[in-house]
Amino acid sequence: MAKEIKLTASTRETSGTSAAKALRKTGFIPAVVYGEKGTRSVKVNGREFDTMVKHNTGENLIVDLDVEGKVIKALLREVQHEAVYGGVIHADFLEISMTKKMRVTIPVELRGEPVGVSQQGGILEHLARHIEVECLPGDLVDSIDVDVSGMALGKTMMIRDIVLDPKYTVLTSGDVAVATVVAPREEKVEEVVATEAQPEVVGKKKEEEAAEGATPAKGGAPAKGGAPAKKEEKKPAAKK
Repeated sequence: MAKEIKLTASTRETSGTSAAKALRKTGFIPAVVYGEKGTRSVKVNGREFDTMVKHNTGENLIVDLDVEGKVIKALLREVQHEAVYGGVIHADFLEISMTKKMRVTIPVELRGEPVGVSQQGGILEHLARHIEVECLPGDLVDSIDVDVSGMALGKTMMIRDIVLDPKYTVLTSGDVAVATVVAPREEKVEEVVATEAQPEVVGKKKEEEAAEGATPAKGGAPAKGGAPAKKEEKKPAAKK
């Protein structure tokens, strides 16, 4: 059963951003109570509210909200926090009847270690983390525990596989996957093959080829790889 706690509130006469900032400076938190008869703007003691939230970590908290002497049952629906420092800046409550069913979202907690993980080397993936149900306020719980110890490698648990007490009417589709056990993903390692051959320099190769086929200048050194140049023979002078 959901935890209940008392919280004192009083009617808030002013509204708007400036009024809310001024209210928080005095130690109060602006809040709204939604009910069948309309919406009420109230304020609650900031320190008292922080203590309540810290000692009750569940997502569905039923509060006995005392508004100037009149106690109403209310569900804490939303808490808004300041972006930088995280302080509470606003709260929303929903007035409820303990004899009337309501729709709520309850967290899903996986219990146990699947055989597909402990014996088959798989990995457990938690997919759906909340289930929407319809129930009486007094039947609210902090979480719905799901036993996954019997799940083998390659198996998937769906919403329809979860067995709940008949007092809960499941509203989430039965085809939604809650958890699965998958094989570990293999990481592909690219092998870099070192190449011994050096890159070919086109311009240099052409220069070498041209040099090998060229005729050396008179008296010059033979081209690389070419035959040595023939020396000219001096003819004897003619006799007079």
